[in-house]
Amino acid sequence: MADDLISLNEAARIAGVAPSTLQRWARAGVIPVKQGQWTTAAAAQARVVGRMRERGHSLDELRRAVREGRLAFGYVEDLLPGRERALTREQAAERAGLEEALIERMMALLGTPTAVEGTLNDQDAVAMEWIADVLRAGFPLVALLQLIRVYAQSIRKIAEAEVRLFHLYVHEPLIRQGVDALQMAEEMEGLARDLLPLTSPLMEYIHQRYLRFYIEQDVVGHMEAELGPQRQLGRVQMAFCFVDLTGFTRYTEEEGDEEAFDLVERFVETVEATLPAEATIVKTIGDEVMIVSRDPVTLTEWAVGFLALFQERPQPRVGVHYGRAVYRDGDYFGTEVNLAHRVVARAQGGEVMVTTSVVDGIGKSNYLEFDPIGEVDLKGFPEPVDLFVARPREPVDA
Repeated sequence: MADDLISLNEAARIAGVAPSTLQRWARAGVIPVKQGQWTTAAAAQARVVGRMRERGHSLDELRRAVREGRLAFGYVEDLLPGRERALTREQAAERAGLEEALIERMMALLGTPTAVEGTLNDQDAVAMEWIADVLRAGFPLVALLQLIRVYAQSIRKIAEAEVRLFHLYVHEPLIRQGVDALQMAEEMEGLARDLLPLTSPLMEYIHQRYLRFYIEQDVVGHMEAELGPQRQLGRVQMAFCFVDLTGFTRYTEEEGDEEAFDLVERFVETVEATLPAEATIVKTIGDEVMIVSRDPVTLTEWAVGFLALFQERPQPRVGVHYGRAVYRDGDYFGTEVNLAHRVVARAQGGEVMVTTSVVDGIGKSNYLEFDPIGEVDLKGFPEPVDLFVARPREPVDA
């Protein structure tokens, strides 16, 4: 489109190289330019070429990559503009009404290159104004810093998944079909332009659903919590559960990475599909899943039922402990969490091992029995810990 056309000098500024270098790359077929007309998309691709050249890739390698469509990147510049005029941190701080040091800290939390460069673009400055509005509304700074860190970590994973899946299921098939580089860039731009407006409403929908759920859970938790003097800010009473696959390293060595990956996918998907509503997956690390719940009863009942349901090899094992921990940045920390992690390491495949606090928290159960195994030494804990194996209660004969 005519509106997308820019001068050679502007293209050179965006790409970060000399105009003569751009012209040489265009003649070499590294930058697909139609009739000598430069666009923001072509300049963006030139920026990528510049990075590849800095890493030692030859023009022949890059020409081949362009011919195969592996550098069809420029469409992103039009869909996701982000290189508006630069502002210093001082200017952004004055505009938002925030201290310059806080601006620097926020940008570092977001993990952006501008945190190092000391400059922000207009979008960064607008985001700082939003942050200032949140603080003026009375939200504590210490909580906001944690929230921004969680946002950045979570959305970084979302963006990475979007790009990788787009590459695997859109970009790679076009490459295999031998589509011309310019045609490929146009097709990818069209598809991305259609999909991009749908992602934000979808994420907003999912966010609101979970936000409503956790607000309700928080209200219930406050109603049930003991508001005595022992209550500590930032600490929460939860059941902490770790689930992993016994002998997973050996399984990977014997069956290969792809089969092991498929097994972990089935394992995690089964955990997600069967968890009780009040339980939450905090994180997954390889074949290990960390789960929390306010209710030790339903979490332990779920764990016993899950092991009966998931019959694949290697077998899962579970460790559960009930206690208080520090909540920070979407995760839980402290001795009680470490204890739960040590407990699962002592369980055998197919076992749910729990601590005394879980047994006491559950009390009399119509569905569970607890077999004591005695005091067990756990790494990092000075005193032995009483452990129990949870299993389904045997039916009583009439």
